[in-house]
Amino acid sequence: MVRPLTSKLSRRPVKKYSAVNILRQGITRAPWAPVLVPHELRGRYDVVIIGGGVHGLATAHYLASNHGITDVAVLDKSYIGSGGSGRNTAILRSNYLTPEGVRFYDRSMELYRNLAADLNFNVMFAKRGHLTLAHNDGSLRTMRWRAEVNKLQGVDSEVVGPAEIKKLVPYMDTSEHARYPILGALYHPPGGIIRHDAVVWGYARQVSARGVHIHQDTEVRGIDVAGGKVTGVRTNRGDVAAGTVLNCTAGWSSLISEMAGVSMPVETFPLQAAVTEPVRPFLDAVVVSASLHVYVSQTDRGELVFGASVDPFGSYSMRGSLEFIEGLAGHVLELMPSLAKLRLLRSWAGLCDMTPDFSPIMGETPVQGFLIDVGWGTYGFKAGPVSGEAMAELVATGKTPEIIAPFDLARFTDDRLMGEKGAASVGH
Repeated sequence: MVRPLTSKLSRRPVKKYSAVNILRQGITRAPWAPVLVPHELRGRYDVVIIGGGVHGLATAHYLASNHGITDVAVLDKSYIGSGGSGRNTAILRSNYLTPEGVRFYDRSMELYRNLAADLNFNVMFAKRGHLTLAHNDGSLRTMRWRAEVNKLQGVDSEVVGPAEIKKLVPYMDTSEHARYPILGALYHPPGGIIRHDAVVWGYARQVSARGVHIHQDTEVRGIDVAGGKVTGVRTNRGDVAAGTVLNCTAGWSSLISEMAGVSMPVETFPLQAAVTEPVRPFLDAVVVSASLHVYVSQTDRGELVFGASVDPFGSYSMRGSLEFIEGLAGHVLELMPSLAKLRLLRSWAGLCDMTPDFSPIMGETPVQGFLIDVGWGTYGFKAGPVSGEAMAELVATGKTPEIIAPFDLARFTDDRLMGEKGAASVGH
């Protein structure tokens, strides 16, 4: 059981720069206030969060803002946002398959829509609409199923036909002569994109100003447990005692949990993506084809961002491959042949921790005080705000919030799997 925590909230607000202040700063050339306040690593904190991505920083933010807990250290072995938070394609949606999943991601969408005001930082949220294409009768049945589940949860989602798809994406080949004819699509108007590095830095800026310690280049090499309770962590910079340790890592989540003696049903796979040269904006919606294992969106700068499902083999490699690019390009051109002359700028990969039911693992573990927020597969960035909010509540009150209760670790032994493969196999 997690013990409730109390702490005095730091009253240091994030410094706001008006137009007059910015002009004065430029004239006087006074040094700008640091975005992250530097701190020495202390020997003890109430809470240690492992992972400086969107989940770890969001948890620290809501601990401070919602519960007044600021005796917190966020540890990252590299720089903040260097893992999955900086390697994803920043697509947001809530049109999942299970009622629990829909409610969960819809709350995250609500927090994302108001995040710029909450953080006083432009996170560049853009509502675009999200299309999941159906190329066969089986896929179309799944889209109808998802649409009805979404509607029952109050989420805007409907199945549309080829004519409506053509209006939304004029460059899409919706003809009957396409190699993979489009029979329809699940249309999710609230879906969109956001600037992932802006989200990370917006959260980091807020938590640092509130007194939370962010320690970059601090690798956790061990977790101390005594009498079934977590007592602290061992890092490359020294040992840190803590009553609560939260694992918010991606890619290495199973390795971190093993340090505390907690085994998890997680396998790690690379997920590759690529981006083209910028062109005039023409693609408003996010387009996904689960049958072709491909998705595409266009950034505000004009680049087209492509991605696929995870690689078919487990690995910790974060490099792109020619085989992936060839397959991806072929599938994209089957949807939009007019893109043939676009030049590819670069490709990359991130690490995805996949669970057997394609749902995350959140909450308590058999080790008291050791909490997990892991197993996010290809869809972790979408859940950053709601995960941070819920995990902060668990840390502060010692009670598991209802919104994350279905995603506990015990479901794998209690036969309570949360099957999201029908809505998360491509993950975008």
